[in-house]
Amino acid sequence: MALIHAKTAAGRREIEDRGLRLAPALRSVLLLVDGQRDGRELQQMAQGLHAPEDVLEQLLALGLIEAVGGSAERAPAVPVTTQLGDDPLRCQQLRDWMAESVRRHLGLKGYLIQLKIERSRNAVGLEQLWPEVAAALGKAKSPAFANRWLEETRALVLA
Repeated sequence: MALIHAKTAAGRREIEDRGLRLAPALRSVLLLVDGQRDGRELQQMAQGLHAPEDVLEQLLALGLIEAVGGSAERAPAVPVTTQLGDDPLRCQQLRDWMAESVRRHLGLKGYLIQLKIERSRNAVGLEQLWPEVAAALGKAKSPAFANRWLEETRALVLA
């Protein structure tokens, strides 16, 4: 059974006030915990952020996240961007949105992310960069800003 994880009240407080001074990789993964992703999905994203293999266990032990359910019959996660199909115009729209967001909010600090966005060949590749972009935005602006950016990006894809 794949367990779904969500932030606890302590986890939401940590996002707002940074009281525990979490390592950047742990904080980035905490930002990604949304009550919709299961442990496998979060672990895959955590690998891309170079987080420790036991990152979820660490966050659980700190009381920042909790298992809120899951289902053995849950279908494998399908990237949101599969809805874009092979539409080059929509893929370019997503690429432009991401590149402009990085340029506007990160400036030169986002140079390497900008290169990854430009080199991405398809929408699924762009979606795989969302955690990295959100983590950088969360660090530069605020976790709430990063969450809003993720919501706006998903809405753009689903529109």
